[in-house]
Amino acid sequence: MTINRPGLPGDLPPAEVLWARWALIAVLEATTRGEQARHRTGTWVDADGLHLDDSGCTWWGFSAHGEERYVLFGEDESSGVKWHEPPVDMLAGAPAWLPHDPLKDLVSGCELGCVYWYENGAWARAPYPGTLADDGLDCGMSRFADRADVLRTIADEDHGAMPAGHAEDLLAHAENYRLTPELLMSLTADPGRRQRDRPAMTRALERAGLNRP
Repeated sequence: MTINRPGLPGDLPPAEVLWARWALIAVLEATTRGEQARHRTGTWVDADGLHLDDSGCTWWGFSAHGEERYVLFGEDESSGVKWHEPPVDMLAGAPAWLPHDPLKDLVSGCELGCVYWYENGAWARAPYPGTLADDGLDCGMSRFADRADVLRTIADEDHGAMPAGHAEDLLAHAENYRLTPELLMSLTADPGRRQRDRPAMTRALERAGLNRP
């Protein structure tokens, strides 16, 4: 999704699909060293959910809050939300189950660019003024919203250096929540510049919940 406007709920795939794509990349990047780091960069999954941080212009969090309820929040440098006058209330109309206090802390610290929530099979966000040019959603989430981009990422030299067919199989298993550790290992090889940390990948796969009974 390449857009020149604020994001819309319809720009995002269903939350379960977004979770599967993001989580798969987190699994492929998982390392024990990363798990132990105080300040992490890249893409990862932990007890709080999914994370993306390039230690520069963009960071995002994605967490589940009960059955079929999710919240997506973060910031990209392209977002004009937190500088907009009059101020934009990013939690206007938000349901009670959102983690309001942590999100308000991010707002008060000028660390948040947008918030989207998902329930009853649909995404939503607060209303924006017509003068807002961008909320950062496109730059932050296009890497996961566009399936072709996800396939290119998991098949590149940093993540898998795998044939296109293996990348498609791997993503399909993840999106269907049928990715077992055995399938994961059978479809991935060590990238040329490093060996995979397979125990860390297995732990990340379990945390992400990409294999449902």
